[in-house]
Order: sequence, then structure tokens, then C-alpha cells
Amino acid sequence: MAEKVQEKALPANFKHIVRIANVDLPGEKAVRFALTNIKGVGLRFADAVCTSAKVRKSTKTGTLSAEQIGLLDKIVTSPAAYGFPDWMLNRRKDYENGEDKHLLTGTLNFIQENDVKRLKKIKAYRGWRHIHGQPTRGQRTRSNFRRNKGKVVGVAKKKAAPAAKK
Repeated sequence: MAEKVQEKALPANFKHIVRIANVDLPGEKAVRFALTNIKGVGLRFADAVCTSAKVRKSTKTGTLSAEQIGLLDKIVTSPAAYGFPDWMLNRRKDYENGEDKHLLTGTLNFIQENDVKRLKKIKAYRGWRHIHGQPTRGQRTRSNFRRNKGKVVGVAKKKAAPAAKK
């Protein structure tokens, strides 16, 4: 027989979807894990945001008050203003103006694509590696990255020599 699982009663003001940094976050998840659904926010950054906002990391996102949600949104979108160290930001010494920034979601994708296009255009070594589909960070290519236009490049075995005649 199937056993019935008792569901915990949710508070009256529980929100199933919470919007932070223009991303819908699930209300059933803990805050530290829900924040990682935002592109550009990892677990350590999410923990730092929770600490800075004085929100318990294990609190369900749906139970947060409007003030807490607003504060989390402000901290995620501009962490440098809330005392985050430079090494914690994901865009340090920006190419355009030399500022330290923290980019999120679509902006992060756009900036990364522009960086790769710039490297390709000026024909930098990393740009050349991007053009040819090679790894750009010093990995070996003898045994890994053995793909050529979608097909795996294997090692051709030598054919067995015919048996020697007696």
C-alpha cells in the first residue's frame, strides 16, 4: 500500500516564486541555493550575500519579507557598495574603463562574447586558439580535445602483418 506523506503546512504569506535580480527563484529552496540560480552567482558569493543581508542561509526563499528580498536584490546587483572585496567580483579591471564589477545574467554572456570577439579580431594567441577550437588555458592536446568538426579523431591501428611463410 502506498503511504501518504504528510506535507508541512506553508505559512500564509509564502511566495512560490521570488524575483531577485530579474530572475525568478523557487520559494521552496533555501536562500543560499536559490541565489545560485542567478547566472554569475555561485555558492560562496550567495553565502556572502546572505551574511551581508543578515539572512539565515537555510531560510526558505518563499518565507522572506519584502524588505529582505529588496535588500538581497540590492546586494546582488551592486556588491561593491556593500563592502564586498574586489577579489570576490567576477569582472575585475574591466577592459573598457578598468573598474571592478560584478556582472549577472545576460550582461555576463554579452561581455564574455565581446571579449572573445575582441581577442579574435586582434589575433591574440587566445583568440587564435578560440578560432581553431583549441583549449586556451594551457591544457595538453595530445590525449584530450580530440574532436574535429564534431567527429572524434581516433588512433589508427596498424594492420597485422601477414604470417611469415615457412
